[in-house]
Amino acid sequence: FAGSICYMEYKKYVAGGTCIQLYDEEDGCPVATATVHLEGIPDDHVAIKNYSENKGILHVLVDAHIVSPPVSYHESGYVSIPICKLLRIERDM
Repeated sequence: FAGSICYMEYKKYVAGGTCIQLYDEEDGCPVATATVHLEGIPDDHVAIKNYSENKGILHVLVDAHIVSPPVSYHESGYVSIPICKLLRIERDM
């Protein structure tokens, strides 16, 4: 993503829900946070930040079988945030 070969880390938001962060495989520097926190989505789903500097990340995550294609969308201001089912997740979150 964004010209980098990345690895991912799954974390939890303080208020709950899964956070997916991408890091550059070569130097370990942060590349992107792929998710945003939204209240009320199921624990096995994530809200993907597919706008602004993250435009195109949804396609990358779907192609890598990390998340499903969007099952719904959440309207927020000027953007429509895709809600996707997590397909692969680390056990040690």
